[in-house]
Amino acid sequence: MLRLSKKLLFAIEAVVDIAYHTNAGPVRSTDISRRQGIPRRYLEQVLQQLVHHGILAGQRGPRGGYRLARERRRISVGEIIRIVRKLEGTADPASEPDGSEIGVKVVRPIWIDMQREMMERFDNTTIDELCHRARERGITPEGKVTADFSI
Repeated sequence: MLRLSKKLLFAIEAVVDIAYHTNAGPVRSTDISRRQGIPRRYLEQVLQQLVHHGILAGQRGPRGGYRLARERRRISVGEIIRIVRKLEGTADPASEPDGSEIGVKVVRPIWIDMQREMMERFDNTTIDELCHRARERGITPEGKVTADFSI
């Protein structure tokens, strides 16, 4: 069942944050946590899963952090949803075979069709599009504004 959990919302926000605020180096999880208000206990777990599934690439060390593993136009919101749903491990009650005749033959098929339509839309929504929306709404990217001064 498609529902917007905090973990799912945080995962999408974190990927958009990384794509939007990245500069030459990786984006630190502490920066993502600060900008998005995501508790680090949620964030680290989700970021590791996104690395494991090829959405993000992690870099360890004092200058470590996360960056996108692919171009942002090649990462869809649908991919992130599927990864987090698997991580949450919640069963979809609409796919259970037991239930009333009206539930099984009428209500659940409508629900399943609506979920399929929503996932098609999420599959066609890329991180690049969400970054464009952020720019249109006047959100200033930190990584691109910060000047790199050296003396």
